[in-house]
Amino acid sequence: MASTSQSEAIKGAKVLMVGAGGIGCELLKTLALSGFQDIHIIDMDTIEVSNLNRQFLFRQSHVGQSKAKVAREAVLKFRPHINITAYHANVKDPKFNVEFFQKFNVVLNGLDNLDARRHVNRLCLAAEVPLVESGTTGFLGQVTVHVKGQTECYECQPKPTPKTYPVCTITSTPSKFVHCIVWAKDLLFAKLFGDKNQDNDLNVRRSSNDSEEGNGSSDASKDVFERSPHESPDQYARKIYDHVFGSNIKAALSNEETWKNRKRPRPIYVSDVLPEEERNGGVHSEDGMGLIPSAMGSLGLKNPQDIWNLSENTRVFLEAVKLFFEKREKEIGNLTFDKDDQLAVEFVTAAANIRASSFGIPLQSLFEAKGIAGNIVHAVATTNAIIAGLIVIEAIKVLSGDSKNYRMTYCLEHPNRKMMLMPVEPFEANPSCYVCSETPLLLEVNTATTKLRDVIEKVVKSKLGMNLPLVMLGSTLIYEEGDDLDADMLATYANNLDKALTELPTPVTNGTTLSVEDLRQELTCNINIKHRDEFDEEKEPDGMVLTGWSGPTTKPEKSNPSSNGESSSAAGAKRKLEEISDLNGKNKGIAQEVEVDVVDDDVSVLNEFPTINKKTRVQ
Repeated sequence: MASTSQSEAIKGAKVLMVGAGGIGCELLKTLALSGFQDIHIIDMDTIEVSNLNRQFLFRQSHVGQSKAKVAREAVLKFRPHINITAYHANVKDPKFNVEFFQKFNVVLNGLDNLDARRHVNRLCLAAEVPLVESGTTGFLGQVTVHVKGQTECYECQPKPTPKTYPVCTITSTPSKFVHCIVWAKDLLFAKLFGDKNQDNDLNVRRSSNDSEEGNGSSDASKDVFERSPHESPDQYARKIYDHVFGSNIKAALSNEETWKNRKRPRPIYVSDVLPEEERNGGVHSEDGMGLIPSAMGSLGLKNPQDIWNLSENTRVFLEAVKLFFEKREKEIGNLTFDKDDQLAVEFVTAAANIRASSFGIPLQSLFEAKGIAGNIVHAVATTNAIIAGLIVIEAIKVLSGDSKNYRMTYCLEHPNRKMMLMPVEPFEANPSCYVCSETPLLLEVNTATTKLRDVIEKVVKSKLGMNLPLVMLGSTLIYEEGDDLDADMLATYANNLDKALTELPTPVTNGTTLSVEDLRQELTCNINIKHRDEFDEEKEPDGMVLTGWSGPTTKPEKSNPSSNGESSSAAGAKRKLEEISDLNGKNKGIAQEVEVDVVDDDVSVLNEFPTINKKTRVQ
């Protein structure tokens, strides 16, 4: 039972929840039943059928509606006298700035991606508001407390490096289904429906076979992925199919050296798979999914756990391409793969399966393909409930000022010393953390050849997670992004992007220090520049090396000399992270999960989705 002081703290608290998914539903319910009176929720997602098995505030009738708003309505039915404010929005929207965060006594995260988590961490640091982080994956879960000046921040420790595959494996010699998924998602989908100006390693050569087997022109200089004005969506879909699954595979087979020790793939053309009436006229069927374009709905395929045969995959592929052009043409050119985009998942599943069939790789269901493409680890509802309860416990400690009893708690799959929950004292801030300790970073780069654009995209945005960066050299502003810039400034900054660092109006050279800032996050860090002439293409494919941004690989020890980080006592004792994995290997991998982040199954386990490693390129 809560003490009087705790009860007063709970009733007087203004709480911000970010995320209303698997953890969020349980958390909102638990907050309401624990006596919290003023709760605000931010979530940009809408409810899907696949959410209903564990997000118990939602029902079938709610599919397609805002998670945040429906969760609010559901809880108000049994706690009608409390205040719940729901925002169907992205937490990175400008309106959720530092001033907004300062209104709250504590922020509780139930997020599903690294980028949003880093953003909230920085806003909490700037607003000086405590943050309680959380995540689950299957039976595993964790809750961590981050309070400025008292504990480490969310970014004090490095996150795991994404699994990568050489681009030649993805484009030429796939041997696993995941290779086919990466190809379909990051190359083919991006090439057809994404930004046409982005580099793409998908083979876009037109071979002479395109005119013979497919429906394309014999003009070898024309990009086969460009849709001619006279081409119908059906014709275009079949042309793409014949090119990527037929002509490209046939061309690849001409390199005998590649296939000396590998199984040779087989080219697949539409004419090999579908009867003549379908090849000539496309698939004629009604859209069975109402307002949501769906190839499955159009073709009468209902069970996402069925494994489609080659003919069914071909029909889904052709229908998906057609639907994108007929129903979503305005989006083409700006699309990126989203696991919650049904048509995108159908396209990627079909494309991956056709490619897998060509290379003799076992086919998978849409359910499995979506899990791989979206990096989904399916949740256990009980774990979500446990983690939500732990979040509330830590939130109450934060609101009561009970800092001595803050705990990072890990939910284990197998008992460790007869314990399923492993509490660990929070660690102190990492003195090397560029986010909360303002330690300068070091960037080794060839200043004479590297463009400012590369530094902005590969370092400032990708590695440092800044959304609207401002870059200064001394008192000179050399780059800025924002909504309030005039045309002349935008032109100047755009011109700077394509200049080498030494060619900028104020040259960036060896020994220069750049100041990089994100005004929305109120984060500033300094980057010391060190010129280097050459880089190892295998080990340093970006042509630059940033040090200091990921921090050390082990947690810093507490300063208390009487503790060595080990204890055999139960709850509340500090332990080394390695102790979380028992000696028998039953909890193998748990120590690693403690080091990183696990997330609710609505999306991916952070940084686990395999990406293309461009160290090795196909010419």
